[in-house]
Amino acid sequence: MAAKSIISRPVYGTLSPQPGKHHLFVADAEGALAITDLAPKVPDGFFADAHIIFIPGNEGKYVAALEALKPAQLYQGPSFASALPRLKQTLANAHMGLRLYLAGTEGLIGQAMQAALEAGIDHTSIQTEHRGSLARRMQCVHCKGIAENVTTQPATCSHCGLLLLVRDHYSRRLAAFQGVCINAEDRSEIPPAEEIFR
Repeated sequence: MAAKSIISRPVYGTLSPQPGKHHLFVADAEGALAITDLAPKVPDGFFADAHIIFIPGNEGKYVAALEALKPAQLYQGPSFASALPRLKQTLANAHMGLRLYLAGTEGLIGQAMQAALEAGIDHTSIQTEHRGSLARRMQCVHCKGIAENVTTQPATCSHCGLLLLVRDHYSRRLAAFQGVCINAEDRSEIPPAEEIFR
């Protein structure tokens, strides 16, 4: 649980159907459950104009459940990076009335939000729901390298090798939590790593 005093920490809600001409969903892994949980609450024909961009992960679960919604388009990508060009193109071609729904891990939500805001999508047209892993996307403040799916505290930077304290401070610009060297004064001090972001 993040400290309430850290105002940079994103706050997530629960997806709810919004009036609009087009609906774009971006989700990974358990984020699909947020979409299927939304389905009983939507009016008939809601998904007929919906586009779902889904990153199923290694297990490939939930694809059949999303197909059952009969969206206008369902794209499956192996990673967010591979889905990003499609997302950017979809946002670039979007018309007034688009509603954007982001569900899944914080890494996906942050990066998709970043792409949407860069495309000029108004933040009031975007909903978010965190589902699944608490693994963090982290930026090393020393070398500026980004590491995905960080689960331990402290974590070793995969770029420069420094031992980092993964702070609760979140950069919306980078869509990443900040990692700061934990043993700058004495590199021989190596606290044991604990898996706390699961």
